[in-house]
Amino acid sequence: MPEVRIRKLEQDQPAAWDDALLSSVTFTALDAWTQLVRQTYGYAVHRFEALENDQVTGILALTHVRHPIFGNYLATAPFGSYGGFAFTTAEAKKALLDTAQALSDELEVAYCVLRFMEDGGTPPAPWVQHPIYSTYFIDLPRDAEELWGRFGSQHRKHTRQALRKGFQIQFGHLELLDEAYEALAQSMHELGSPYHSKRYLRDMAALLGGDLEFAIVRDAKGRLAGAAVLIYQGGIASNLHANILRDFRTDYAGEFLYWSLLEHYCQKGMKVCDMGRSLNGSGNETYKMKWHPRKAPLAYWYYLPKGGPIPELNQKSAKFQLAIWAWKRLPSFVVRALGPHLIRGIV
Repeated sequence: MPEVRIRKLEQDQPAAWDDALLSSVTFTALDAWTQLVRQTYGYAVHRFEALENDQVTGILALTHVRHPIFGNYLATAPFGSYGGFAFTTAEAKKALLDTAQALSDELEVAYCVLRFMEDGGTPPAPWVQHPIYSTYFIDLPRDAEELWGRFGSQHRKHTRQALRKGFQIQFGHLELLDEAYEALAQSMHELGSPYHSKRYLRDMAALLGGDLEFAIVRDAKGRLAGAAVLIYQGGIASNLHANILRDFRTDYAGEFLYWSLLEHYCQKGMKVCDMGRSLNGSGNETYKMKWHPRKAPLAYWYYLPKGGPIPELNQKSAKFQLAIWAWKRLPSFVVRALGPHLIRGIV
């Protein structure tokens, strides 16, 4: 059995990983995303490779967060659903888990969380699992019309109604930045969640280049109705953000947006749409299941050096419910000033 050697990448050292690992590690561990996290929020990102016979068989990318409210911790997949931890052998997996544990102890963090695609394994002690999220994949045919028969009759009806309302969608890059930010910041406020600054989206677009698109939805009168941020990696199209403003939800603008995205992905020759994570049993999950995706459970493994409960940084937490209620009622200028300072702590 070959010995596993761990190599730490230097801050600006480019990664060179094969497709078998890239599809699992996702865009959240790639050079451009790592630079985004460092450049926009100033966080250190520690990237490691597991090597066996000089072949990379595992990857670990941990972002070190220090925040006055959300604390001192390590996490993979900053501002994404999952990724940053991938392996092709059991030996690489164990070596990287040991590396994450050692780094956590060295930095004296409250916890370390690894977010990755569930592989059916049980976390070894002292790691603990917190299985509350899933992501949702739609396998894309060449022609989006082939998807239509998968949907329920009520869902098809609502989507047709949306298409008759006269909504329009536009895809682009930095020329759509202002409208994309406006729609996303406003819709997140309506949902009771802080959002990033416009700089975050601008930096993301500049760093990812052609691997990123903004999508803008307008109604028949030209009013801004919603927006999405789309990221392409290999044959996978990821809905990083896809939001509709409250005033347009009853007209099924969300159905228009999602159907338009699926058509666009098929036209681009993408193989899979990743709809993004949702809490198991949530309203978001119910909505996504209308599109008949493959539900893929996510493994969130925690290491708690100092013991204590797993942190509840999600909508199910009673503390977060109160914060959501209050945030919805704050004026826009307060939300947009404070939001980026809060969201930077919830990677």
